[in-house]
Amino acid sequence: MTTRRKKIYEGKAKILYEGPEPGTLIQYFKDDATAFNAQKKAVLEGKGVINNRISEYIMTRLNSIGVQNHFIRRLNLREQLIKEVEIIPLEVVCRNVAAGSLSQRFGLPEGQPLPRSIIEFYYKDDKLGDPLVSEEHITAFNWASTQEIDDMLAMTLRVNDFLTGLFGAVGITLVDFKIEYGRVWENDYARVLLADEISPDSCRLWDSATNEKLDKDRFRRDLGGVIESYTEVARRLGIMKEMPRVIEGGAA
Repeated sequence: MTTRRKKIYEGKAKILYEGPEPGTLIQYFKDDATAFNAQKKAVLEGKGVINNRISEYIMTRLNSIGVQNHFIRRLNLREQLIKEVEIIPLEVVCRNVAAGSLSQRFGLPEGQPLPRSIIEFYYKDDKLGDPLVSEEHITAFNWASTQEIDDMLAMTLRVNDFLTGLFGAVGITLVDFKIEYGRVWENDYARVLLADEISPDSCRLWDSATNEKLDKDRFRRDLGGVIESYTEVARRLGIMKEMPRVIEGGAA
């Protein structure tokens, strides 16, 4: 169906197509895996199917607790119907445990719990390496207003609380995650919505007992077993029964 639709945008892991109605888009999850601003690439069969399902599950649950997002419904194994939003050019990262670039910047041992959750903003620009920015940069360059920053901070903390409980209940530690936001315009008023996806591509997820990585770091660090780990996250969340073909390695 989407092959006949107009492509609006293609990113590293997803493609956006024109939606069936004004104000909607179709979000297609690819099997492409990238790291280090796409310097490392691979195709992992079935990844898009799993991420589509996990993101649907999480976005639906978030909607039910009042965290408004762009998700409308899942269309098939790889596609979602979403609200069209004006993406705010920021990646919002929430960290609970030291890992990744935070460990490198401050010399913190990976796995050290942080005194409190830390939220960071990064400017979305692959050519610049998605640099860390301050609220001063964001308002000075008009990427977002002070009110929008406040809204994003408050929503990110709510998402963090929810995800920490959701994953913790199935024996997974939420180390950190990246989310994006967009604006929906209603006359002259813009409302901020959670957008993009929430999946093992965008979260660091560790087994609570063993600290085994169940996320994209398995690809970044050549640990292997990427699809198996993503599938394990879906299994623990109780959503595998709808994806039997992924388990069999024949995702379509």
